[in-house]
Amino acid sequence: MAKLLQAPPKFLPPEWHIANKAQYSGAEAQWSRSERLVDESQRLVDEIERTTQRTQSDVNKRIEQRLEEIRFWKQQLDDKLDQIVKETEVLLTFKTRLEKALEGCKEPLFIAQECLLNRERRVGIDLVHDEVERELIKEVEVLQGVVALLERTLEQANEQIRLNRSAKYNLEKDLKDKFTALTIDNYCSSLTNNAPDIGYAQNVVKVEESSVSPEEWVDFSNVNVEKADRQRNNSLALRALIDSILSQTASDVRKQNDVVNVAFRNRVKETKRAKSLLEAHLAKVMEEVSSQEKNIESLKKAILDKEGPAKVAQTRLETRTHRPNVELCRDQVQFRLMREVQEIGHNVQRLKDTLAQAQAELKGLNRRQLSLEEETEVKANSLYIDEVLCVQMRESIAVNNF
Repeated sequence: MAKLLQAPPKFLPPEWHIANKAQYSGAEAQWSRSERLVDESQRLVDEIERTTQRTQSDVNKRIEQRLEEIRFWKQQLDDKLDQIVKETEVLLTFKTRLEKALEGCKEPLFIAQECLLNRERRVGIDLVHDEVERELIKEVEVLQGVVALLERTLEQANEQIRLNRSAKYNLEKDLKDKFTALTIDNYCSSLTNNAPDIGYAQNVVKVEESSVSPEEWVDFSNVNVEKADRQRNNSLALRALIDSILSQTASDVRKQNDVVNVAFRNRVKETKRAKSLLEAHLAKVMEEVSSQEKNIESLKKAILDKEGPAKVAQTRLETRTHRPNVELCRDQVQFRLMREVQEIGHNVQRLKDTLAQAQAELKGLNRRQLSLEEETEVKANSLYIDEVLCVQMRESIAVNNF
């Protein structure tokens, strides 16, 4: 029991002093290290704060620069979009002009073809391949060529409008993306360290696989701008071509239309003159028919009138054959009577021959009269076709629709 209550061993004073010094020394070393760490920590905090501020300032500056770049390209795209939209609208009006010109060709072409068909109804010698027909055929060829050219040009216009709209679509899509990017970067630019909606995000420090380089970004918009410029220039050139084609084709159609109309007027005038001459000849032939009929009646009467003298002379000759014996003399009376009978017979034969000629001539005159009447009808038919059916129909042609 005495052992258990034994007091702990006591240290010597030197040991006590040594222990205290050790504590002092350890404490001093500890707070010295702590002071250094505090100083270093403050320097680190200050340095990092300055770095953070510089970095954030640089980021803010770069965001502003980026915003300027986006605004620049957005303005470029906006300008090109406005230009291509206006150009497409103007090209659409030229397309409408082409369509109207094509529509305007239908009536002249139909009329020209109808004129050719109508003129196939001419008869006889008037079914001639004249200047009017040649010019009508040329007019049909001109109009068909114009229609083909306008159709090809209309196809070009439709294709150019499609290309313009494709360029417009690309510009609009690019602008939409630019607007979104501008909105996002504007939002990023407005963020501050005290903003209420800032926070941590996971896995943000990475490069997206679908991202592009700044050069590719610029090239993308530049390609869209250049494409819009190229299509706008093509559209301008096409509009100039369309204007030239419309002007030239209208001139060609109008010129040929005038040529055909002049040919019709000349042909109508020529046919009227021919008809007038035929009618004049017909009148003379009919007059001559009447004269020849009277002549035939006169000849027939003359022949009939010679029957009396012929019978008298022949009766005298026959009666004088009954003179008796020596009285049957070949005297002067006998010879004169014989000559009289021969003379009358000869003259009657001459009259009959002349009558035959007159009758043949009358038949010829009748045939000529019929021929002239038929030819006059032919000319009247041709005049009706050219002057009434064709010329009046052509008066409705309007070339000013181009």
